[in-house]
Amino acid sequence: MRGRSALAELLARRELVGNLVARNLKQRYKGSTLGFLWSLLHPLFLVLIYLVFIRLMRFPVRLPHLLVGVMAWQFLALCTGDAAGVILGHASLVKKTWFPRFILPLSAVLGNLVHFALSLVVLALALPVLGAPPRAGWLLLPAVVALHFLFCLGLSLGLSALNVFFRDVEHLVPIGLMSWFFVTPVIYPVEQVVGNPSLPPWVGPLFLANPMAALLAGYRFALLGEPLPPLSLWPGFLVALAALAVGALLFARLEPRFADEL
Repeated sequence: MRGRSALAELLARRELVGNLVARNLKQRYKGSTLGFLWSLLHPLFLVLIYLVFIRLMRFPVRLPHLLVGVMAWQFLALCTGDAAGVILGHASLVKKTWFPRFILPLSAVLGNLVHFALSLVVLALALPVLGAPPRAGWLLLPAVVALHFLFCLGLSLGLSALNVFFRDVEHLVPIGLMSWFFVTPVIYPVEQVVGNPSLPPWVGPLFLANPMAALLAGYRFALLGEPLPPLSLWPGFLVALAALAVGALLFARLEPRFADEL
């Protein structure tokens, strides 16, 4: 999957991509009474659970802050959760027909992007009610979402390729995701880590090198007007782009052996 050739293949196969995205969207809630509403209800239920837990622990957090964090994290969680099985789930197609295999993880991430976009629409309607009216920073939201999408795509490419050869990957992903959650400011403010005098000075820069910490700071700045951390977010953003490059290279290297391994 290289540069211009990958883009040309993608454009040539855009109908296949569209069909796979539609199939992913239909299968996720197949047989469900509420259907697509679950894409909105699931993150809201998560927010309620976290909010009850945080209130019981007397942990101070604003509901808009929590909403933004949980919904953005959910996009990552859905993408990584789908990534491990996306090639294995289409094994017969991979073995019988030639097509650019990167279309499979791409279509999964695009399907999750649709769900995330619906969540953002609900969030945009809810925030003014919760005391966070629209502001000029909302114009930055597309750039943050685009970087978030590219980061999730890079992870999905790498994980989907690795799981073809190392089937333990799909079992390791939930464990890694849970550990990652606690070192990312989803339910707590970034100020608890960055600029905290009780922590060594190197902790702050390392913390913001976590792409999700940087992305959440970007989301909260755009949607809520929360101040950006005193340290630069560029390391986290660069790591996100590096993840895309590494995932694409890994996928391209392993792709020719998919059919034989499956």
